[in-house]
Amino acid sequence: MKKKKLSRLDLLKMKKAGQKVIWITAYDFWTASFAEQAGMDMLLVGDSLGMCVYGYEGTVPVTMDQCLWHCEAVRRGASKTFVIGDMPFLSYQVSIEEAVRNAGRFYKEAGVDAIKLEGGLRVCPQIKAIADAGMLVMGHIGLTPQSSGQLGGFKAQGRTAETAKELIEDARAIEEAGAFALLVEAVPPEVCGLIRDRLNIPVYSIGAGWEADGQLMISSDVLGIFQAFTPKFVKKYENLGQKTVSAFEQYVQEARDGDFPKDEHAYKMVDGELSKLKELLD
Repeated sequence: MKKKKLSRLDLLKMKKAGQKVIWITAYDFWTASFAEQAGMDMLLVGDSLGMCVYGYEGTVPVTMDQCLWHCEAVRRGASKTFVIGDMPFLSYQVSIEEAVRNAGRFYKEAGVDAIKLEGGLRVCPQIKAIADAGMLVMGHIGLTPQSSGQLGGFKAQGRTAETAKELIEDARAIEEAGAFALLVEAVPPEVCGLIRDRLNIPVYSIGAGWEADGQLMISSDVLGIFQAFTPKFVKKYENLGQKTVSAFEQYVQEARDGDFPKDEHAYKMVDGELSKLKELLD
């Protein structure tokens, strides 16, 4: 049976039915293709590509063009999966008009199904404008990496009653502004559950526990590729980083020792052609 790409209505039905939506980040054609084969419900082309692909210290340096290039690759790799493009820093904060224009670029140039942006009450005007323009917008609250400086670093949020109340107010405002879903990051599960129960739209977790309508993980974390640091909420299902180093080390050693390439790795001339070539050279 061929896979059917989910729609906004499907995601709402899954929330009402208590069926978890499972998604992961993808930054290239191959990861997207493998994720689709594995049955992922959605893919996020996150601005986390700044750290996972380009080696930046954070997400702030990521540009619109970089996000679009990677969204294009992911779309080609997963044509039957719901793809979300992540709006990078300063692509939506400067003005409402610029926010709508940049959101539209994700649709026109990369063929995404939705976009995501970070922030609570302060970005609700942008959310409303983008939604009014006919695009699907996902909100993102809690630990918002683009503004991690204001938050005091990459730290969990909503751990006190007052800060949790602020997150719940942000969540309500985001829904009222027209977002189709909300991502909650690095927040206690109980707080995420309270947000989920108070919203009609799906509420998803990355590091916000089991109380959400679905789970997101960073592909580089799941595969054990990103090794700069490991957040508390990460579970590594593989250690491809070490396996990659081991494979490279083996190649280096075999090539130096003359164990690679062997005859089976080489092309052969047509019978009799080598002697003809020598005659031509003479």
